[in-house]
Amino acid sequence: MSSDRACMLCGIIQTTNEFGREGCPNCQGVFEQAGVSAMECTSPSFEGMVGMCKPTKSWVAKWLSVNQGIPGIYAIKVDGRLPPEVVELLPHYKPRDGSQVE
Repeated sequence: MSSDRACMLCGIIQTTNEFGREGCPNCQGVFEQAGVSAMECTSPSFEGMVGMCKPTKSWVAKWLSVNQGIPGIYAIKVDGRLPPEVVELLPHYKPRDGSQVE
């Protein structure tokens, strides 16, 4: 069984231990502002993986809305819902599970 998880906000894939120790390298500030842990904002259920070496120069990174993120492995689709406290801070939030914000 894999211990990998994906961030429901940016889609970066890390191990459960990495998220638990360091949080999300792209989104931790938002999670702290919302008062939630990174583990509440990650999911073990995701589809597809894309490696990003230079996100600022990648059209795929732009398509996935991670062109401002760090280099790494990103999920194409992440199942799950962010806590409402996080969504309230993000007026232009698009869920990574393919659904729409209500």
